[in-house]
Amino acid sequence: MNSPSWPVELVDCDVVLRPIKLRDQRAWREVNRRNRDWLRPWEATIPPPAPGGPMAHRPTYRQMVRHLRSEANAGRMLPFVIEYQGRLAGQLTVAGITWGSMCSGHVGYWVDEAVAGRGVMPAAVALAVDHCFHTVGLHRIEVCIRPENGPSRRVVEKLGFREEGLRPRYLHIDGAWRDHLVFALTAEEVPEGLVRRWHRARSHQQPHHQQPHHQARNQPRNPGIPHSPGN
Repeated sequence: MNSPSWPVELVDCDVVLRPIKLRDQRAWREVNRRNRDWLRPWEATIPPPAPGGPMAHRPTYRQMVRHLRSEANAGRMLPFVIEYQGRLAGQLTVAGITWGSMCSGHVGYWVDEAVAGRGVMPAAVALAVDHCFHTVGLHRIEVCIRPENGPSRRVVEKLGFREEGLRPRYLHIDGAWRDHLVFALTAEEVPEGLVRRWHRARSHQQPHHQQPHHQARNQPRNPGIPHSPGN
């Protein structure tokens, strides 16, 4: 896929979303190594095979990136890394992109514990959602979160996602099938853009918060959406 929707780099102040690359391997591995205990309770795992079935193995970094690129080229996924102040700080993927009468996708993410609480993850999710609604053309985005994952729940709560209910034993996480809460937004709920909503919410908490600067790099300006087609 080579279009205004992908590949793309989305920017909001110190937070950048850009396509994951093979050359990110060293930085990606280092961030994951430092955050092993922080991320383990929320990481997807591979369930045991059916009796007599082959054992599945976690992909290597190179295999993972090639798979993500293939899915992105097919229009089914938007695989980003998150940079904060010029350093790789996490990963965000829009996956399960479905068209037809649904026009939806779901967002998964993780962030370096060292930058948690600085607004990095809400900004990254807001950038991705605005891009999905205003450039990709999706109508609905959902995020599924384990009820115990307080930091991740705070991200979607800060952004105004609706809680829609519980999906029992929805995903295999940390070695078992885990319940997940579903949070969602549709395009009609954020006509002004989610980045703008996020900055407005932050300005109420921080009276001297700087004027936001956000854009989609190397993309044409969309006169219907202030600043850029991704916001």
